Amino acid sequence: MVLLSVYRYMTPIKLPCGFLLLNKPANMTSQQCVAKVRRTYSVKRVGHGGTLDPDVTGALPVAIGSATRLLPYLPTEKSYIGEIQLGQVTSTDDLEGEILRNKIIPKLNQEEVDKTLEKFRGIIQQRPPNISAVHISGERAYTRARRGESMVIPLRTVTVYGLTIKHWEPKTGRLRFSIRCSSGTYIRSIARDLGEVLGCGGCLAWLQRNEALGFPINIAIPMKVLGQNSIPPLIDPLVVLRHMDFYRLQQEELSYWRCGRSFPCDSKRIIAMPKSDGYHYAISFLEGKFPLVLITSEDTLAGIAYRRSNRVHPRIVLEALG
Repeated sequence: MVLLSVYRYMTPIKLPCGFLLLNKPANMTSQQCVAKVRRTYSVKRVGHGGTLDPDVTGALPVAIGSATRLLPYLPTEKSYIGEIQLGQVTSTDDLEGEILRNKIIPKLNQEEVDKTLEKFRGIIQQRPPNISAVHISGERAYTRARRGESMVIPLRTVTVYGLTIKHWEPKTGRLRFSIRCSSGTYIRSIARDLGEVLGCGGCLAWLQRNEALGFPINIAIPMKVLGQNSIPPLIDPLVVLRHMDFYRLQQEELSYWRCGRSFPCDSKRIIAMPKSDGYHYAISFLEGKFPLVLITSEDTLAGIAYRRSNRVHPRIVLEALG
């Protein structure tokens, strides 16, 4: 075939591609973490999988090289553990802000608190904090808030898959909790809104992210490791894409693939992966379609595709010809 003859004289572009899970410390921004990764790996193309506030610790997934294109294809759920302080209202909805009001904490047992938390489980609407990265009229909300401007941030719909009380201290109003939620959920908003429902005000005391985009915190590396003599190895993208089915390319299909062309789907070469009901994608085009992770005969990642009308259609070609 003409396509195959052309392929013999073309070389795939090899790009660095992998993930890193950082255990972000407090008092460090997500962008500062990204900058340190760039310096450590001498790579400009680096992105993270979800901003953490400077005082929030825990799992911060970082994509390096062409793996940045894969971030929207990872599971979007995030899990946290933290504490809410009832009886205080602050300017930032956490203890970092100015205390605006102190209120008396109502006498509640754990069962009563848990019953109130039912309002925050499932699909809910919340208003992001004024000190947040939400865009309002082309500007970040925190930029306008720091100028002293008043604003109305629109409600957004988020999903809380699980919200569990870990400890309730009625005398101090401290509520320790764990939560699993969709991307874009503001835990500070939940703390604030819980306080409003209880009539005493509330804010977030501290927060740690334990899982993000399918990465558990127990495989995270501390920031202090970066910049030392040894460079941490990257996580193979195939490890974190196992929530989608795989498709092993034959040589002729690989030629079409690297040129960005669709080709007939051979269902016998689809490798079905175990699914979890909890996985949700960040991008809407996957809804109603069949996403596939394309791999070569050597089990290396070739890219992402979807199956439609019994054909494989490229979405991300990681080994393009040029």
